[in-house]
Parts: sequence; structure tokens; C-alpha cells
Amino acid sequence: MKTTNNDLIYGPEDNLPLLESGLLGLQHVLAMDVYVPPLIIAGLLSMGTVQKTGFLQVAFLACGIGTLIQTGLLMKMPMSQGPSYVPVGAVVGVYLANGGAHGGMATVIGACVVGALLLVALGVSGIYQKIVNKLVPPIVGGTIIACVGLSLLPSALNDNIFQASGNVNQNMILAGITMFALLLVIILSNYFARLQKFLKASSIVIAMFVGTLTAASMHLFSWKSIQNAAWFSWPHFTILHYGINFSASAILTFVIIYIVLTTETMGTWFAMSSVTASKITKKQWDRGLIGEGLSCLIAALLGSTPMTGYSTNAGVVSITGVASRKVFLAVGFWFIILGFVGKLSAFLAAIPSAVIGGIFSIICIIIMLNGLKSIPKADGNQIYIIGIPMVLTFALVLIPAKIINQAPQFLQYFLKSPITIAALAAIILNLVLNWQPQIMRNKVNLQDE
Repeated sequence: MKTTNNDLIYGPEDNLPLLESGLLGLQHVLAMDVYVPPLIIAGLLSMGTVQKTGFLQVAFLACGIGTLIQTGLLMKMPMSQGPSYVPVGAVVGVYLANGGAHGGMATVIGACVVGALLLVALGVSGIYQKIVNKLVPPIVGGTIIACVGLSLLPSALNDNIFQASGNVNQNMILAGITMFALLLVIILSNYFARLQKFLKASSIVIAMFVGTLTAASMHLFSWKSIQNAAWFSWPHFTILHYGINFSASAILTFVIIYIVLTTETMGTWFAMSSVTASKITKKQWDRGLIGEGLSCLIAALLGSTPMTGYSTNAGVVSITGVASRKVFLAVGFWFIILGFVGKLSAFLAAIPSAVIGGIFSIICIIIMLNGLKSIPKADGNQIYIIGIPMVLTFALVLIPAKIINQAPQFLQYFLKSPITIAALAAIILNLVLNWQPQIMRNKVNLQDE
């Protein structure tokens, strides 16, 4: 995959020294809040401290193995895998409806395994790339990318800053200092030619370091959890612990979940394709879906939740200019290490959410702007293909939870994924607004002749 994007320091196929790849890979790991969905699920399932730690461990392992499979072997895009927020409600619902602590997780694992195998089968069949190439022209693809960034921004601000634990004023100060540090590093990289490469590539780590030091000075960073964590431990709560059980209703639930996840992943792939100026080939679409299915299958066998391409990667690449696959392979290895080294996992979890939120919010904006930039010139009714999905995205982000909870269960999964509704809306609007009856097509052909 060759790149023509002059804003990149390293393209997807560029080689880097091992140490540099490792450090830049760690930067991606720090910028990804992959520990949040597992911790949310663990809290909702009333897991104890030991089980919660084990649940986080297997999530890191699934991230790492899935990333190595997807980036190193199958789709071969600069991308890392991570747990999605979409299945949170489904995991909790299926778990509680099938025995809770007495067999509930076995049913979740069984449903996840079947759903993952269906994704693999769809990729092997070759149907997926035909669907994408038929239904997602550049205007739709660009709109989906923009909606990905737009849908993530409220989470970056609300979940990590405004509604996060602690004093909201302190959170805002911490996020503001982190954002300022990131922007300052980016600005300085334009003035110091000799340091430009280092400053740009390391901008997120530098900003996060400044934010964490500020948090420590404000007594918002605790070393206690890191001191109490074990240096090394094996993952305990896998399929060997829970077992596996198959339920038709649970499988149907997760088939719907995987459809939603596939739509979201498509937006993430489009975003990375836009950032790296690298077109996704037909072969990559199908191999990517196979990789997505295998990532989810491994996650299920490890006792974790479904994995998906992580959308923050595209924003990080835009900021740092580093898109080398070798860096993302390092990300995979870092996650595997985190799955076994408890103190490193504890350190990541100890970074205040406001620090993550400050960086995450800028990443979201950059993803959205990259999407808008990749949209070809829209005339006439085509502006609605862009505008209406963005309105729907914002509407679903703001809709009260009690309204969503009143909808049928299968519909709730779609309503909780604004990017899925936005993608479907963009596809349908493009088909409807560009549809021509057969008589009109014949008339156009006669005029051309």
C-alpha cells in the first residue's frame, strides 16, 4: 500500500528502527481508551476486583492478538483493534438473562463465537467488497468518516471531562492544559526544522506527559493502584473458566451487534484510508472482514467482548504523521505485554480521564475534518447526502437514554450507534437522490450518442 500524502513522516510501508517503532506504538496505546468498555461492563456485572482485573487483562490480550492478525497478516492497514462500546448493553443483557454469574458469560461467549464465524464466512465469500464498492462512493465514504469524528466528540467531552468522576472544574483545567500542550508541540514542530520530526511524531506522548504531571501536582493521579498491582499474572477468566453455551435468542442479538460493528469499522477503515491517501483494494475489504471476524473470535475465546478497528488511530496518525504498519505491530505487542504485566495496566488505568479526553477531543475533530476534506464537490441535492447523516448523528448522540430504552431491543442497538444510522442514511440518500428511471437512462444514452 503506497501513500502519496506529503503530510506523513512515515507511510504505511515505511520501515522504522525497532526502538522507534516501539516508542511510537506505545504512544497509540496511551491515546486509546481501550480499558474503558471492559471496566464499564465489569461494573455493570458487579465483578469483584480480581475478576475485573482479569477481564481487563483478556481485553488487552484480545486487542494485541487481533491487531497482529489484522495489521500483520490480513488487511495490512495501519490499524489496531479495540473493544467497542456498542456491545456493552447486549453483553449485560444476555449475561443477566441467562443465569448471571451461573452461566451467563458462557452464553455471551457462545453468541460471540457464532457472530464472529459469520463475519469470517462473509469475508471469505467475497460478497463484502462488492456491497461496499456498489453502495459507498466517495461522497458517502467521506460523509461516514465525518460522522465517525462527530459521533465520538461528545463522548470525549462528556464521558472523559464534564461527567467524569472528580471535580468538573479541575477536569476542565486538566483537559485544557493537555490540549494546549498538544497544540503547542504541533506549533513548535513547524518552527524548529531539526526537531520537527521528533516533535510531531511524539506530540501526543509529550502532551499526555504534561497532563499527567499536572494531574500529579493537583493530587489527581494516584500511585496506590500501581503499587498494589502484581508485576506478572496469567489471565484466569477465559473460555476454559466460563465454558460455552449456545442460545438462539442470544445469537440473534449478537448477529445484529456484529452488523452494527461492521458498519462502524467500515467508517474507521475509510478514515485511515483518507489520512494515508491509500485506496482500499477489493481484496483488502474481504480480508479485513475476515480479520475482524477472527479478532472477535479470539476475543470471545479469551472471555472478552467483540473487537473492532479503533477509530482514534486515524486521528493520531493525522497529528503525528506516523502511519507505518510496523508501529501498529508494536501496538499489538504492547497490548499483549499489558495482558500479562499488571503494573503497566494499572498505570494506564490511573491516567486521569480528563487527560485522555483533552487529546481525544482533538483527535475527533481531526477525523471529522479529514472526512469533510475527502468529500468531492457536492452540488444540488447531493448536499443532503452529507448534511442529513450529520444531523442524525448529532441527534442520536443527544437523544435521552429513556427514549432509546422504550424502543424494541433489536432497534436499541442501532440507536446506540449513531455512526451506523448515519452510514445507512448516507447510503440510502445517495441511492434515492441519484436514482434515474429506465426511461431517463435511455434518454441520456440517446443524447450521448
